[in-house]
Amino acid sequence: MTGFLQALTFTTPLALAGLLLLPVIWWLLRFTPPRPEILRFPPLRLLLDLVNRQEQPDKTPWWLMLLRLAIAALVIIGVSHPLHAPGHVAALGGEPLLLIVDDSWAAARHWDKRQAIIAEVLDNARRAGATVTLATTTPEARPSGLEPLSAEAAGRTAATLEPKALDPDYQGLLARLKSVFGTSSEFRIVWIGDGVDRGGAKEFAAGLAALANGNASVEAVMPEVAQLPLALATPAIDGGRIEITALRAIAGQPGAAKVRAVAGNGRDLADATLTFAAGSGKAKAMLELPVELRNEVQRIEIEGERNAAATFLFDDRWRRKSVALQSGTALEAAQPLLSPLYYVSRALEPYAELAEPADARALKERLDAGLSMLVLADIGVLPRETAQMVAAWLERGGVLVRFAGPRLAGAQDGLIPVSLREGGRELGSALSWETPQALQQFPQLSPFAGLTPDPAIRVTRQVLAEPDSELPDKVWASLEDGTPLVTAQRKGKGLLVLFHVTANADWSNLPLTGLFVEMLRRVVDLAPGAGGGGAAGAVPGTDAATGFSPRRALSGHGELIDPLPDSRPIALAEIDKAVASPEHPAGLYVRGAMERAINIAQGGEAIMPVKDLPSGVALRSLTPLPATALAPFAFAAAVILFLLDCIAALMLGGHWRRLRMGGATAALLLTAVLSAPHSAQAQDVDDFALRSTLATHFAYVLTGDAEIDRISEEGLKGLGVILKDRTSVEPGDPMGIDIERDEIVFFPMLYWPVRAEATVPSDAALARIDAFMKNGGTIFFDLRDDGAGFESLSGGATAPAEALRRMLAKLDIPPLEPVPAEHVLTKAFYLLQSFPGRYDRGQIWVERTDAQGSVTGNADGVSSIIIGSNDYAAAWAIDDRGQPPYAVVPGTGRQREMAYRAGINIVMYVLTGNYKADQVHVPALLERLGQ
Repeated sequence: MTGFLQALTFTTPLALAGLLLLPVIWWLLRFTPPRPEILRFPPLRLLLDLVNRQEQPDKTPWWLMLLRLAIAALVIIGVSHPLHAPGHVAALGGEPLLLIVDDSWAAARHWDKRQAIIAEVLDNARRAGATVTLATTTPEARPSGLEPLSAEAAGRTAATLEPKALDPDYQGLLARLKSVFGTSSEFRIVWIGDGVDRGGAKEFAAGLAALANGNASVEAVMPEVAQLPLALATPAIDGGRIEITALRAIAGQPGAAKVRAVAGNGRDLADATLTFAAGSGKAKAMLELPVELRNEVQRIEIEGERNAAATFLFDDRWRRKSVALQSGTALEAAQPLLSPLYYVSRALEPYAELAEPADARALKERLDAGLSMLVLADIGVLPRETAQMVAAWLERGGVLVRFAGPRLAGAQDGLIPVSLREGGRELGSALSWETPQALQQFPQLSPFAGLTPDPAIRVTRQVLAEPDSELPDKVWASLEDGTPLVTAQRKGKGLLVLFHVTANADWSNLPLTGLFVEMLRRVVDLAPGAGGGGAAGAVPGTDAATGFSPRRALSGHGELIDPLPDSRPIALAEIDKAVASPEHPAGLYVRGAMERAINIAQGGEAIMPVKDLPSGVALRSLTPLPATALAPFAFAAAVILFLLDCIAALMLGGHWRRLRMGGATAALLLTAVLSAPHSAQAQDVDDFALRSTLATHFAYVLTGDAEIDRISEEGLKGLGVILKDRTSVEPGDPMGIDIERDEIVFFPMLYWPVRAEATVPSDAALARIDAFMKNGGTIFFDLRDDGAGFESLSGGATAPAEALRRMLAKLDIPPLEPVPAEHVLTKAFYLLQSFPGRYDRGQIWVERTDAQGSVTGNADGVSSIIIGSNDYAAAWAIDDRGQPPYAVVPGTGRQREMAYRAGINIVMYVLTGNYKADQVHVPALLERLGQ
């Protein structure tokens, strides 16, 4: 019963003051007329029994008095419009509250709902006078304190929370909570989870239930399975195609999603459809792109999924390189396993496009086309023209890799990183080893740093480098005795690398090992992509940077942002093993021109939902039960009691014989009352036109997304309330329209939220839209993307902006510009400098104005199109309880008020035109009035 009363609200609470009149009603109803006496008709008997006496009123029966007071009370309560709106959590008492929020990537979906729940819980805590301890589950470089706060202070902290591109650290948080609350008294715990079970959710819930010796009441608010996000696994390269794998929570129904490849400038390069079979949590798709376009891919993302796990960043390792192979051996075709190029080609094939130019002319064509890397196996001296051509290519940024052999040991040209001794070093020679040599650990500044040398590798012969002062800075790998195995040197923008052994197993067994593959992959990562650019590598001793520095970070919503304050560089040896953490967040890292990405790609066969929580934890849905209007029930009960009162009055009045007729009349009355709502719901096209013109209505376009349409309706409804309160505008209820079917000429302004999946309307609808805009109507397009979409109107990044651009491409739209400082919109009602909504970063764009501030080509001077991106409807929205259901971001005190003012200015501008553009004449008018 307490929970029911907590969820009970009144939209017209002042009407409850009528309950104070119940004593007056009781006083008036105390007496009733006396019951008439029934006498037989004989006249004489009537005269005999006639007695002259004064009639006294009779007392009203107590049950009838109670019945009539109940009718009055029900009518008063019905007029106050009571609502039963159960929340997400049970009512709070005065005990301390521990509020735990999952701020992981999986919580990015429906983050606005989570903010609304947080606001609801903190509001309940404020009313109950409870202290609040706010804790988040993702790890932090500098963990915040767990001290109790007031509900107001906790609300200010909660308004700054944003999802992070990290997984929750349940065990770490639980350990901190136990250290703080292990001996605490009874308190409440509310856990707003992301709904994804990574293997520790059940244990975390059990730990919360056991916290403080079992004196904690725990409630977990989790999304339904259908509300869980989609995520990407690590893609794979299959030949020339990119294989994409997506995961979802296992559902009984089939599903589909769209995945796309996006370039660094936001351009869509390719897309594919992921189809989930019924009962499956995994779907795959293939993206086919030419190597030139594949090298432009910066990220793969699932369209419409704004979370970090639905975005996979590409770096140098994913960009396909072009590699040419040449050898000095003539018998390669006859004995492929002995060929110097056999093991090299097998090692590089998964990571590069390979070619073997047959002659100097073919090699020149490859070099001119932007070859990434050239591999020469046992070629001692290149022809002069070829050497000049290769040297010029090196200067432009190419990577030349050479392998030793008998020819290189006998004679060399100038395209080697170090000076070599004549001949070679081998077992049994003058410079022989007693035993074959193994590898040393790789230097920290070597591109091979982090690789583990294979202890089975043995080198029996090599070419020796002449020692000099620069040799240590050129060594990438050495043998146990310190002699160089791999050396490198910069040549202009390019890189020259020499393996001091053969590319086959003649001089060592290195080409037979997996380490050889990893070493060549590291080298090919240093090469530029197909088409040019400098070599990305850094030769030891020539680059002061020893690690990868963060360049861009990945937010919890899957967007690239500036590096976070706690970000730290990653050592070269650790970059390939790095995982997302507070010190090394997901994103892009650079070292010189090298680029590496850290992602949070998911594994397994599906996204696992949280379920089977311990019995001491109450599980509640992220979506609350819908609000129920109780006024119809109150009025229905009042009608029923009124009919009973009528029957009682007939009985007390002696009209029992007429009771049947009265009952029939009451039945007809009840039937009419119950049938009235059904008849009111019947509408046709004429009713739509009549209803649209009887009052000034603002319309919103139905998008097909129930949640967005509901926000649009609540937003225009809330804006209408503010307009009635502050201006002379009294709009009717907002109306949702189907842009393909409904007529739009009745409305002065059309609010159009743009979805990322929005399609271009039909030609007929576009014709109506064009006519509407040219005949005085205004359409307010809202991209709802936190101000990130305006660059997209000219080829930028966000999906809503791309959808709007496709739509506007088929309309006759004049040039647009951001709202100028002296535009009528800035002074239509309030004086404004910015137009915030739920977000405050975006600008408002309108038609370009002339020097007088008027829109050329429009009779009323009003812009026919307004474009924003701050999610204005969510900022204006008012729910059935008269409260704003959506938090503003970043949530400053005046942001919602300024959003209301922006809405009022937009409406006044649309309705009144540009009359305030003439205020330049106000000083002259005031002077004339003074005369």
